[in-house]
Amino acid sequence: MHLFISAGEPSGDLHGSNLIHALRQRVPNIRFTGLGGEKMEAAGCPLLDPMANHSVMGYKAVLQNLSYFISLVGRARCEIRKTRPDAVVVIDYPGFHFGLAKRVKPLNIPVFWFVAPQLWAWANWRVRKMQRWVDMVLTTLPFEETWFRDRGVNAKWVGHPYFDELRHQPRDTMFLQSQRQIAGPLIAILPGSRRREVERNLPMQLRAAAKIHASRPDVRFAVASFNDVQAGIAREMVQQQNAIRPIPVEVFQGRTPELIETATACISVSGSVSLELMHALKPAVIHYHISWIDQKIMERALTVPYITLVNLLENQRVYPEYLGNEDRSSEIAEHILGWLNSPSELAAKIAQLQSIRDRVAIPGACSNAADAILERIAELQSNRSRRAAS
Repeated sequence: MHLFISAGEPSGDLHGSNLIHALRQRVPNIRFTGLGGEKMEAAGCPLLDPMANHSVMGYKAVLQNLSYFISLVGRARCEIRKTRPDAVVVIDYPGFHFGLAKRVKPLNIPVFWFVAPQLWAWANWRVRKMQRWVDMVLTTLPFEETWFRDRGVNAKWVGHPYFDELRHQPRDTMFLQSQRQIAGPLIAILPGSRRREVERNLPMQLRAAAKIHASRPDVRFAVASFNDVQAGIAREMVQQQNAIRPIPVEVFQGRTPELIETATACISVSGSVSLELMHALKPAVIHYHISWIDQKIMERALTVPYITLVNLLENQRVYPEYLGNEDRSSEIAEHILGWLNSPSELAAKIAQLQSIRDRVAIPGACSNAADAILERIAELQSNRSRRAAS
């Protein structure tokens, strides 16, 4: 058996690698090729292109890289047409993967979508593309299966793969111990896993940190960076902030789980990281800076009241969230100070997160997805055999 797997960003690369491991447990001689990143490649998937290392966000960034994506869709289609895999599995990243699914459909190769795009939240007219080009959608949120099925899309809820990763996520115990020995509450700053996210979000997060420190000089801060390039950008921004108002802030690379664990609270971007924050029972303020034009487009397209996954799961504002291009540093600081200055408020928020975690943080998504993919492939192959025999 041969599968083509495509992931366009670091989180998709992670989920893809875990899915590969789950599939190989069931079919030891299975082969993979695809698009992704280092984790998928290390799991045994030769890459046509390391697309996950070049993830972009926002309409302007997509347009600037349009020729790359158009060329890559063509290369991927040629590879799929030549090698004829038993199925194509795409992970999140809808802008690119809708184009790929459209070109794979005429090849009569089934397409599975793992970590479905949140069409119910914005641009829900795109569900028609799912109807035409995707054989099965493997959803991460419980209500998504019904939403897709009601609109004529074959869907199955498998759970969120992030909980698989969190269950086995390693910790550097020496780093944890060293952080816990430092006096003062720690506020972790999580500006995102993409370079553009860091450039957009970190300046306001640092302004919020300065306002927190002005009220609570005992508080210290730590910025979590995904790689060395982003760590360098973060350190430059910290220097710029310290030239205005010095604050005790360090930048760490590859220490996100440890910083979340040792923090009293966090200032974070939106995305799957909110599930990690909930899993770690960490109060947080969610902030995502987008351009003026992106904000205007989102205001027209967004059909749900929240952008944070945990808030959407609960249909309430569990985490304070801010989306847009306005300066929200004062609001962010106010929320963090509220938890720092009121042990009862902090305890109440942690209890709320505990209740949510107990209900929704169920591991097994990648195993469930592997089973669903293999069962559907077997079903399709059986149908073809019957048609050929008749």
